[in-house]
Amino acid sequence: LMVWLRRCTHYLFIVVVAVNSTLLTIDAGDYIFYTDWARTSFTVFSISQTLMLVVGACYYLTFTGVPGTATYYALIMTVYTWVAKGAWFALGYPYDFIVTPVWLPSAMLLDLAYWATKRNKHSLILFGGVLVGMSLPLFNMVNLITVADPLETAFKYPRPTLPPYMTPIEPQVGKFYNSPVALGAGAGAVLSVTMAALGVKLNTWTYRWMA
Repeated sequence: LMVWLRRCTHYLFIVVVAVNSTLLTIDAGDYIFYTDWARTSFTVFSISQTLMLVVGACYYLTFTGVPGTATYYALIMTVYTWVAKGAWFALGYPYDFIVTPVWLPSAMLLDLAYWATKRNKHSLILFGGVLVGMSLPLFNMVNLITVADPLETAFKYPRPTLPPYMTPIEPQVGKFYNSPVALGAGAGAVLSVTMAALGVKLNTWTYRWMA
């Protein structure tokens, strides 16, 4: 019974984190609609995706103890997002497969850090977290390069009129705007180490709770 409960807890966590990652990514694709804030939104969503990927992947990786599981977890996120975005496409929103596979190479680096350090959890947290944090904004820039022209997309798929308190103000050019990849990678490299540690710790807590 305890083994069954432990496995159910594990799979429930994987599903919850992967589903939340999917919802996060659907929102993250929205920066193409806001031409003024595209780069700023890109930075924020790159960091949020980095943290969501690293916490779930580290949990899954340390739960199984098998290098390669992080990439498998990123694949789960990718497939979930394809399905969810397919539903949005049916409602008339733009759809682009390019948006989702960007997690895979970052997850591969996480697996590599775990494998190269002979499954050392502390190395996974430090090296793996930094690698994911620095790499995902770089891979995510593919979105800004390959998606349709934001202005064309905004006119093709108009949004409902925003209420006054939601109206975006003009961005401060020279802050986020100059280098969204560098800012996302710098912040992600620091924050993802914390989230990697949380992912590993969640695994320990799960076992203690089920013991």
